[in-house]
Amino acid sequence: MHKFPFISPSQYKYVSRHVLLCLCVLTISSCNIVKRVKTGEHLITHNTILEDSVVVSNERINNIIAQKTNSGMRKFLGFPLKLHIYNLARPNIDSILEAQILSDSTKVKRRIALLSEKQFDKFLKSRRDFNAWLKRTGEAPVLYDEAKTIKTAKNLRKYYYTKGWFNNDVTFEVNKDSNKLAQVIYKVNKKQPYMLDSLRPVISSPAIDSMYPKFIARTLLKKGEQFDEQNYESERSRINTYLRNAGFYYFGQDYIRFEMDTINTNHKVHTDLIIGNRIIRGDDSTVTRPFKVYKIKEVNLYTDDNFNNRFSAITDSTTYKDINLYSKDELKFRPKALTDAVFINKGEIYSDLARSRTARYLNDLQMFRYPNIDFVENEEDSTLTANIFLEPKKKYALSFDSDINQSNIQSIGFSFSSGLKIRNVFRGAETLEITGIAAIGASKSRSSTSTSFFDINEFGGNIRLTIPRLFSPFNTEKIIPKYMSPSTAINLSATSQQNIGLDKQSISGIFSYNWFPSNTVTNTLEIFNINFVKNLNTDNYFGVYSNSFARLNAIARGIGYIDTEGTLSDSSLSNPYAPADTFISEVLSENTSLTSSDDDYVLVNNIQERKERLTENNLIFSTSFDYTKDKRKNIFDNDFSVFKWRVELAGNLMSNISNIAGLSKNSDDNYEIFGVAFSQYIKTEIDYIKYVDLGRKNVFAFRSYAGIAIPYGNSNSIPFAESFFAGGPNDNRAWTAYNLGPGSSKTTNEFNEANFKLHFSAEQRFSLFGAFQGAVFVDAGNIWNVLDNVTEDAATLSNLSSLKDIAIGSGMGIRYDFDFFVLRFDVGFKTHDPAQDFGNRWFRDYNFRNAVYNIGINYPF
Repeated sequence: MHKFPFISPSQYKYVSRHVLLCLCVLTISSCNIVKRVKTGEHLITHNTILEDSVVVSNERINNIIAQKTNSGMRKFLGFPLKLHIYNLARPNIDSILEAQILSDSTKVKRRIALLSEKQFDKFLKSRRDFNAWLKRTGEAPVLYDEAKTIKTAKNLRKYYYTKGWFNNDVTFEVNKDSNKLAQVIYKVNKKQPYMLDSLRPVISSPAIDSMYPKFIARTLLKKGEQFDEQNYESERSRINTYLRNAGFYYFGQDYIRFEMDTINTNHKVHTDLIIGNRIIRGDDSTVTRPFKVYKIKEVNLYTDDNFNNRFSAITDSTTYKDINLYSKDELKFRPKALTDAVFINKGEIYSDLARSRTARYLNDLQMFRYPNIDFVENEEDSTLTANIFLEPKKKYALSFDSDINQSNIQSIGFSFSSGLKIRNVFRGAETLEITGIAAIGASKSRSSTSTSFFDINEFGGNIRLTIPRLFSPFNTEKIIPKYMSPSTAINLSATSQQNIGLDKQSISGIFSYNWFPSNTVTNTLEIFNINFVKNLNTDNYFGVYSNSFARLNAIARGIGYIDTEGTLSDSSLSNPYAPADTFISEVLSENTSLTSSDDDYVLVNNIQERKERLTENNLIFSTSFDYTKDKRKNIFDNDFSVFKWRVELAGNLMSNISNIAGLSKNSDDNYEIFGVAFSQYIKTEIDYIKYVDLGRKNVFAFRSYAGIAIPYGNSNSIPFAESFFAGGPNDNRAWTAYNLGPGSSKTTNEFNEANFKLHFSAEQRFSLFGAFQGAVFVDAGNIWNVLDNVTEDAATLSNLSSLKDIAIGSGMGIRYDFDFFVLRFDVGFKTHDPAQDFGNRWFRDYNFRNAVYNIGINYPF
């Protein structure tokens, strides 16, 4: 009996055969890894660090090893791909060409006669270039080097010393075999650690000494904790930051040092914190003076400084909130727009934090190139003058973008957008962006050769105004201080689509606030988000959703409503318009042989409910809040996390107004505005992404996502635009977009969507060679209906047992890194398909014929 009860015996045999085949291939390949290893040399296959006889898995410690094994020796199933590529190269290609071709004049003449001398030279060059490419792309075998092993042992001693094990001992042993392979084992004996005890200040400057009780209260050097050199470095940085923000303009981290005493202290560390006086170096002398606190005497803001006008005179100036503004031309900004971005205030003590906040806020305005802030000392009164130099960007900027895309609606499409950006449009550092979009495409359903090839089009425009402050009648400074770089965005857009689905027009308007409480956190509050969607061609519903029409046709034939040729006595369902609606009406009125207890009756009812929901016009008045915490330091950081949370409330304001005003309801018991029933729901989404850097360009990435939208009040369902879907290149890659779910339903709808979603992805990324990278992944998740008007059991989440319908896809991918973006190709296999019968879901279509091939830009998460 096999060990996996969820896999049938035949599937187990199939999987086992392929796993065994892979193992055989890898075993045969590994026999050749010492091809370029000479006699007496040994290829390193493993480096192991034993810490008090325990294997160390900490990546930081393992990175201390000076001589790494070849890439892939312990990664990617133990297959050193780069080493095998290198071994394909010939170390003596010139000698081989000489022996095989060039030494034989007859052979050379024959080839020149056949190819021409120029082509013969190209042939020789190509052989050399390809050989060089193999060496360059591959990786030479890493041979055991005793000097590097000794160096590693010394580095390990230093590392454990910095962590408080001052008396540690590191030895190593090398195990070599007759197959030219070697393993190195480093043995670390940590011994007893040293613990922090006393901390004594030795401070020369009276002004700093008087502040010692304040800045030492939050010290990182805690009595009783184990010595850690990194804590001392962090403490130096912390004290330096504190004093730089406390007015000590000339203070620097180099003035802080620690002296430690561990002699006859019974493994205790006594520390002296030493802060010296300021050293002033002249041309031929050095003077030592106590540090002192500096205050800001003046703040000067030069609004149009650049290289071309560097010798021009100031022609316009003003003073606002104790800040002097100067311009060599007419001042183009309202003073308040710029002074609000300055955190350096006259009369206050110098602060590095105020300086960095000023630079950041001015940069966020997008009006200037990166600002230059200088401080000039006034020796007569020991103050500073702050000079801020701004170089404005061009007032107008044009942009153009284009894209080629493909979807389950169109075989090919082209989109174009052009934008105009106007800076400082109202003299308050505002930015106005006007964008126009146009798209054309060829639909997959186009059947008539008389119609034009590009039968899909979309046109639209967008206007966005960004105000670098909170546009509000109330004073919000105490709630959202200006150091959080608050801004207001007003966005208006309109689009019109033809021959895309049902054709539609949409108009939307957004009024939102944005601010940054810290370097990692972004908050966005949409006060108002109004969206109106009007479907123009609802009569074409069954022309677009042809699968639904096909099921209706099959039911009509099955009950004899039409004959087997598809022709009624008085009408035909072959025309996917009114007759289909007539058939639905008669079924639901029980004027046919179907009754409400029949499965086909339920199916017709579900089709009708879906049709009503997808053809209804939508009017959404919503308010939402977005919270994002992104700990990624830069684009090269591969050890970080991102957390996103969004909550949205729609329809509450309109519902209260309608209720207070006593408006009448329609036949569905819903309020209407402008003849459209507005949507009412609550929606929330949580998204968490975690990257773990495993070293040597190996990254493990994980994503978890959950979203739910619950209708209530004026709505029985969620608008299509606000619902969730599954599948696609950035979701579950074993299914195409909109093709997965809901639940275990065997639906063939063109667009499957629901109001609850779970998604999980895990991906191991690794370097192959050159700019090529590989990945193996597992995606899991699905969508369900919950707390809405969908009643189909297979599509709803009734309890926790419904989670058995989670779909699992697995696969592999290859990526090419262009530096500024990554081109991605993934192959997804249906590992667990909830649409199949229970007991026959695992590995049913696990093959390349039924795989889904995805092409994408950048990583899926």
